[in-house]
Amino acid sequence: MNFECRALLFDMDGVLVDSTAHIAAVWRGWARERGVDEDAVIAVAHGRRSSEVLGIVAPHLATPQEVELLEALDAHDEAGIVPIAGANALLKALPPQVWAVVTSATAPLARRRLIGAGLPAPPVLVAADDVGVGKPAPDGYLEAARLLGVGPTECIVFEDAPPGIAAARAAGMRVVGVATTFAIDELSHADAIIGSLEQVEVAVRNGRLLLQVAHVK
Repeated sequence: MNFECRALLFDMDGVLVDSTAHIAAVWRGWARERGVDEDAVIAVAHGRRSSEVLGIVAPHLATPQEVELLEALDAHDEAGIVPIAGANALLKALPPQVWAVVTSATAPLARRRLIGAGLPAPPVLVAADDVGVGKPAPDGYLEAARLLGVGPTECIVFEDAPPGIAAARAAGMRVVGVATTFAIDELSHADAIIGSLEQVEVAVRNGRLLLQVAHVK
């Protein structure tokens, strides 16, 4: 499939950075310590801000202090976090100021994780602490488009989780699903689905991005 746009917006975990096992370990350890059902936590954790996950699975623990605790737990043992296949090459092929990272992680965690994975620093980073409401609300993607100076219809989003796909759709953006975390049928609302960023080729023509995507849907 071919796409044309002016900007690319990337989720981080599961799209640029392979951190799924790490995130699951952090949440499972927290759930055991707090007496919360582990599987219920994992079912909603990916793609959402920590504060919103807490509000779903344990409203009585949805406090700033608990979010800080989770942040501290997340900071440990990140040695296994690596870039998603194709991420580094794709990002380095993009001109400056045409891409952004929109993540449910906090800004310090996101920067640390991107640097640890050896990926370029994003021209624009919209993190959990930059918007009032997280995914599946569209706020993060709309803010990224605003900061890049482009309209929502001129953006293509890369997402690996249903809440993120819903957020991009609500923002009026096209979405490419990356099937690294969820099964292909769970990403069915995306415009195209790929296995990794290795299946994306990008060219620049007259200031516009031309994408060729090896669609697996």
